[in-house]
Amino acid sequence: MPSNPNSNPNLHGHATLPPTPPPHHPPKSHPCPSPTVLHLQRLPKLRPPIGRLSQNPPKRAPPAHRPLHQPNRPRLLQTPSPLPPNSSSDPPRDPLPLPLPFSFSTTFVFAMVPEISNRSGQGIALVISPDFRINGAYPAEYFGLFNTSTNGLSSNHIFAVELDVGHSLQFKDIDDNHVGIDVNNLQSIDSASAAYYTGQKQSTKQSLLLVSGDPMQVWINYNGLNHQINVTIAPFGIPRPIAPLLSTKFDLSRVFVEEMYIGFSASNGGLCSSHYILGWSFSRNGVEAQELDLSSLPKVPKTRKSKKHVELIIGLSVAMFVVVLVGFVGVLFVIVRKRRYVEIREDWEQEFGPHRFPYKDLYRATKGFKDSELLGSGGFGKVYKGLIQSTNTQVAIKRISHNSKQGMKEFIAEIASLGRLSHRNTVHLLGYSRLKGELLLVYDYMPNGSLDKFLYDTNSTAMKLKWDQRFRIIKNVASALLYLHQEWEQVVLHRDVKASNVLLDGNFNGRLGDFGLARLYDHGANPDTTHIAGTVGYIAPELSRLGKATPMTDVFAFGAFMLEVACGRRPIEAKEVPEKVILVDWVYECWKNGGILGTRDAWIGDDLVVEEMELVLKLGLLCSHSVPSARPTMSQVVQYLDGDAPLPEITLQGWPIGMPSSVGGDGFSSNIAAYSSLQSLLTLNSARSTDT
Repeated sequence: MPSNPNSNPNLHGHATLPPTPPPHHPPKSHPCPSPTVLHLQRLPKLRPPIGRLSQNPPKRAPPAHRPLHQPNRPRLLQTPSPLPPNSSSDPPRDPLPLPLPFSFSTTFVFAMVPEISNRSGQGIALVISPDFRINGAYPAEYFGLFNTSTNGLSSNHIFAVELDVGHSLQFKDIDDNHVGIDVNNLQSIDSASAAYYTGQKQSTKQSLLLVSGDPMQVWINYNGLNHQINVTIAPFGIPRPIAPLLSTKFDLSRVFVEEMYIGFSASNGGLCSSHYILGWSFSRNGVEAQELDLSSLPKVPKTRKSKKHVELIIGLSVAMFVVVLVGFVGVLFVIVRKRRYVEIREDWEQEFGPHRFPYKDLYRATKGFKDSELLGSGGFGKVYKGLIQSTNTQVAIKRISHNSKQGMKEFIAEIASLGRLSHRNTVHLLGYSRLKGELLLVYDYMPNGSLDKFLYDTNSTAMKLKWDQRFRIIKNVASALLYLHQEWEQVVLHRDVKASNVLLDGNFNGRLGDFGLARLYDHGANPDTTHIAGTVGYIAPELSRLGKATPMTDVFAFGAFMLEVACGRRPIEAKEVPEKVILVDWVYECWKNGGILGTRDAWIGDDLVVEEMELVLKLGLLCSHSVPSARPTMSQVVQYLDGDAPLPEITLQGWPIGMPSSVGGDGFSSNIAAYSSLQSLLTLNSARSTDT
């Protein structure tokens, strides 16, 4: 029994491989006359945790050299199933090991003994396949792996290393004595004439004759981290050469599926030969395959030749059907799981501090991102509720969708900004994870969801927010913006302040979230010009004209947000009567006519504090001023809301009448057509200002 639980040097046997007629109609070939016979020297013995090998119970090993007659379809040599985890013969191990890119290492000793000296059948191949039965495959040069219609299809999911003694022009073989690496296709991605390197500097290349009848050893290694495939061959008893014969890069995670089997396939064509696997060791997950004990391996059986048999072989021309040599060891590669957990790390990630979660933890936390855990969807993708089992912590996990309009740039922006922010009224980023094209952010879970749900849910049974709750949420968001603009180490422009981006914790405190459009710059510096971003109704007019976001553009959006919370409606309601389509326009008109309180949300009951409502409505109008310098800073806004400073007395005569033109005047009405209705009001009020 080997000491390495992932390798198996005890696996050895040999087989004589004459062909059988294929079930289909492969290319013209000449069969060998004898029936297909598989000779087994010893059943393989395996130790856990190599994986689930077979659903069938283990079978008793047959006596040495007992023939197992095979029908047209090759049969898998069954192997014992592994012991369950943490059994008496299996030391305890972490049931959730950290995921690593899938790697494997294997070595085996083989021999090809021709019926006619130096003239052989087709060859032998080590194969990794999603099934041990490859139905419809052709013999001869097809190695029992493909047929004319399946060769070259990516859906094959087959990887093979061929020891090919045929010269197929169809598959562009380099000669009739070569080693090749095949991926879903018999046209090798890399091949070389059989040889090995010798000398102290491994600079001398010695040729090998694969069909010599002598045993030879092959080493195959695949590194899942750098996708390196190395194939080395040497005569039996020669130490493994330092330099491999073949060395190429190919990402096999694109080939493997969840369940894969590994074993051997051999075929004969116009001529017949016997193929033997005398010993085999296999390991995965980055563990080098255990070296074989060459002294304990069986000898290559002597072939019995008769003149009559040789003449019969030469006279026949039907290809031999493929026989699985020692039998597929049912190594169950959980490739999909491995690929699922292979994570990406890039240089920019070193700069930022959020904790990185293993992808598998997030996958399990959301029960595989089931729809039952879905909290909502947005421009960035879908948000799921999850439970991190290791800490019993509820979280919200934002899973960036592949077809999202926003992508890596926005993801990095959110990592860069939110990951280093720390304020009681911002949604805390607990960590993140990445898996190839998938981007995931992990936040504090807000049990009451987003604010807009409570403002706009038309269900009569839905809970409606009281005034004191609304007023507190407004102050919470104002405090968060003050922190972003003035109190953090850099200026953070949120650029998307609105009710749907404000989340409510268990006590209905407001927290500003979704920093996907955020921009940072140093205090005292000028922000760069950028593309217009945000939501119509919250976008400041100067942003449309100049393309430059500033703290004042966030103030403008906050003004729209205050009116939204107080009035219980969105900044633009296309289905409203014309005078109410634009919220700021309507509130301004009502204020002008002395009825500003008539704009409040009808769901607000007797708990309304009139002074607070008037303060919010007037401050919302002031923040919506068309001139950025006329808007208050967030520091002033917080003072007004907290009662630490009085709101400046504003009269209609002293009010900058250009306010409504914030979305319809100054020559940029075409940018947001929805605000064109304010043009007439602008003209009227401008005339009044001139008169006064």
